[in-house]
Amino acid sequence: MTTALVTGTSSGMGLHTAVGLAAAGMRVVATMRDPGKAGVLHAAAAAAGTQVEVLALDVTDPARCAAVVEEVGPIDVLVNNAGRGSVATLEQTTDADLQAQLEVNLLSVARLTRLVLPGMRERGSGRIVTVTSVGGVVGQPFADAYCAAKFAVEGLMQSLAPVAAAFGVHVCVVEPAAVASAFVENVQRPVEGGPYGPLLDAYLARTAGAFANAQSAEDAARTIVEAATTEHLRFRWQTSAAAVAFASRSLADLDGSRVLDFTSAWLR
Repeated sequence: MTTALVTGTSSGMGLHTAVGLAAAGMRVVATMRDPGKAGVLHAAAAAAGTQVEVLALDVTDPARCAAVVEEVGPIDVLVNNAGRGSVATLEQTTDADLQAQLEVNLLSVARLTRLVLPGMRERGSGRIVTVTSVGGVVGQPFADAYCAAKFAVEGLMQSLAPVAAAFGVHVCVVEPAAVASAFVENVQRPVEGGPYGPLLDAYLARTAGAFANAQSAEDAARTIVEAATTEHLRFRWQTSAAAVAFASRSLADLDGSRVLDFTSAWLR
């Protein structure tokens, strides 16, 4: 049986991805920092007529990451879903804030990927799916640290992909736009006021509008499941028409003007 390890599964896309992969016939090991929050996941799995295993994992803990990979055994599919948001412009961002973003959104992904690669390489097969964001292709005001980490993880995975493919291991990224989840509630925010106050207010108003019409986490997870199971391989996946339109602003923007014209309007 195919074994999948999925991070960040207590809610949102991670929860629905874990259930979706289990429904597809995989053995799913779903990880979260606090397994005491696994009730919703287990209920969703039962409702879908399946079940998942749950393990405690703080993805920023190297020793625990290694222990989980060892405990689970041969891993055929890794879904790097755990993530952390941040709202602040660079002047408001401390080194500690930036490091926190890199730890969750980049370094933990690199760590877990590094841990599963030897087994996949030796078996000549495997899937590594990393949930990034449209913020990994379009830099956005007041998302400096978040976008930096997401751009970095996309670069990491795009660089790894052809090398891994030579050993039968497929690497891809999934780029959601706004998704209805607890992610927004957990975003770090700067102290209100100061010289950036009016610009931040405008940005937050625009963002509130985007999330008011957000894609459901269950719908976004369908794309993650497809990326993990399809025979039609590709590197980059978007989870909605909105995500396609958003990402295309950067991917077809050779001089950078389209993105800056677009995002500057958010601050007016």
